[in-house]
Amino acid sequence: MSFPRKRESSKIRIMNLEFIRTLLNPTDIITTVGTLGVIAIVFMETGLFFGFFFPGDSLLFTAGFLASQGYISFPWLLAGTFVAAVIGDSVGYAFGKRIGPAIFTKEDSIFLNKRHIARAQHFYEKYGGKTIILARFMPIVRTFAPIVAGVGNMKYSRFIIFNLIGGFAWTWTMLWLGLGLGALIPNPDKYVIPIVLVIIIVSASPVLKEIYMKYRNTMVK
Repeated sequence: MSFPRKRESSKIRIMNLEFIRTLLNPTDIITTVGTLGVIAIVFMETGLFFGFFFPGDSLLFTAGFLASQGYISFPWLLAGTFVAAVIGDSVGYAFGKRIGPAIFTKEDSIFLNKRHIARAQHFYEKYGGKTIILARFMPIVRTFAPIVAGVGNMKYSRFIIFNLIGGFAWTWTMLWLGLGLGALIPNPDKYVIPIVLVIIIVSASPVLKEIYMKYRNTMVK
């Protein structure tokens, strides 16, 4: 009598795994949600604190690649993702300014981890306003950097300049790299997955380095 329940449980697990695989695979995401979906994801990753798990760099690169193959509109991607990135960071800044230092004392949850906030704060203290530009190319940090800027009461007139530069540099660089690969390399389909993996590793390397340095300092103490 328990077999149907086991089958249902197995189906649910398979569906969950398929959902996670789709969520983490930029090609699957783009073919599922289209141009507007890519723009929306860029906004969510940069503007909503729970959007840090989206694969921003690889998503933009793959979107540029698919645009070179005619699947989606490249001009709309250039304009839409830039605007979404700028608005997203502005929303993050407004959230940080509104909630203030209380964010550092909130309990950890599945969406808000104090370690992510602390990591963004560390970069902010190290690089100042330039963090808003540099963080664009760093997973997780790019989501929380504008929040920390808001908490730190950076003037919005100064923040928006870094925001515009960073949003433009990040979205256009990733999109043009993807478009260039698709247009210049013969049979580019064979190289997409390896290149996406390299992008993920390279973009995550600064964060991994910080984690390693902190771990090494802890071990020395």
